Amino acid sequence: MEIRIEERCPQCGAPIVLKETDHLLTCPFCEVKSLITARGPFRYYLPPGREEKKDRLLLHVPYLRFKGTIFLINEAGIGHKVVDTTRIGTDLPDLPPTLGVRPQAMPVRRLIPETPGRFLPLTIKARAILEKVIRLSPLRIEERKVIRRRLRGVGGDEELFSYDSRMETTEYSSHGHFLHRAFIGETISFLYLPLEVRNNRIGDAVTGKSIIPLDRAEGLVRQGVRFKPTWKASFMATLCPRCGWSLDGEGDALVMTCSNCDSAWSLGREKLEKVQWRMSEGDGSTPIYLPFWRITGAIPEVGIASFADFVRRTNQPMLVRPQWQERPMRFLVPAFKLQPKTFLRVGRQATINQWRLHTRSGRIQKHLHPVTLPASEARQSIKVILAACATSRRKIFPFLPHIHLRPSAVELLYLPFVDKGHDWYQPESGITVGKNVLRFGRRL
Repeated sequence: MEIRIEERCPQCGAPIVLKETDHLLTCPFCEVKSLITARGPFRYYLPPGREEKKDRLLLHVPYLRFKGTIFLINEAGIGHKVVDTTRIGTDLPDLPPTLGVRPQAMPVRRLIPETPGRFLPLTIKARAILEKVIRLSPLRIEERKVIRRRLRGVGGDEELFSYDSRMETTEYSSHGHFLHRAFIGETISFLYLPLEVRNNRIGDAVTGKSIIPLDRAEGLVRQGVRFKPTWKASFMATLCPRCGWSLDGEGDALVMTCSNCDSAWSLGREKLEKVQWRMSEGDGSTPIYLPFWRITGAIPEVGIASFADFVRRTNQPMLVRPQWQERPMRFLVPAFKLQPKTFLRVGRQATINQWRLHTRSGRIQKHLHPVTLPASEARQSIKVILAACATSRRKIFPFLPHIHLRPSAVELLYLPFVDKGHDWYQPESGITVGKNVLRFGRRL
């Protein structure tokens, strides 16, 4: 579900429509670029109908919006599911538990100090809301089953059997027993449903339909609070902190680049922070470079400090080379959102085949795919990638609740991909990413 946000340019005031995933506002009128920041989750509201009536009292009800991928690991394997939902954040049984498709059917607006009305506080903790969403979202785990069939009438007195295998899908409760659970690529925000309070009646301010009985109106109004300054979104200039040049990036990019001094920058808590980056050698005709977070570190709980340790521990079908013992362990995690099954495959291939890659410092290219997965979430996915790499589960899975990566370096790595019709292909590592899959990932 994609949400459209009605925004105004902070420079010239022109109306702009953004996507929910956009962090960079580029005004088509004055061409000024601004990064959108906030101290917490972004907050939006559904615009009420009949906005010309200024004397009415509006009461906004909070809904928590969660959009992302849940990964769950248990003894059966790795399960995953894409979740996209909005759930009410206050205890009001008369209101719908979810907003359904309403945020998708109509544009929403960003909450600003001038937004009229009062706002009900969040009375249900965000963690409890997410746990409820998880309970309602069973995860599917694919397992390969070996089937043995007895061959009748063949072989005389000797029993003969045929063996076959097939993939079976099993649903597991994502709230039940698990060894590890991770939320990757999630977007969390608040959506407010406006209620109209008039003549002791509380109704939906969008549709005008009465919702809450009259005798509860007065108590709800007293619970409402004014707009808090910490909710306000801020806009930051997109100028390179090193040289003052204008930074480049698409709307959903989390890392912006400077073509003047060949630097990369991500949005920190209060300012732009430098991102260390490297690239694998391409040529002048390379159509696209896909980004990966390369995280260097050790996992002492399972004895992984070098790439050789990783190959042995995950039982990879390859001969350990002597030089791998001196090669530090690095996990390569896609820095762009993908469907969960593809995310696991690409992360596994990139991590296992990292020894084939030759990297160097480089210059900013024209065809760099935007980074849409932050480094913080790449670190959260390390256990999932490690489990996906393991060919022998007993050597990795039982240790997942206790292991912790000790990261020593995090950097961005751009790999060149060539055009293979419907797919992008990375020659050194053998990674393939479908073009449509890559396009769809930007909507996750």
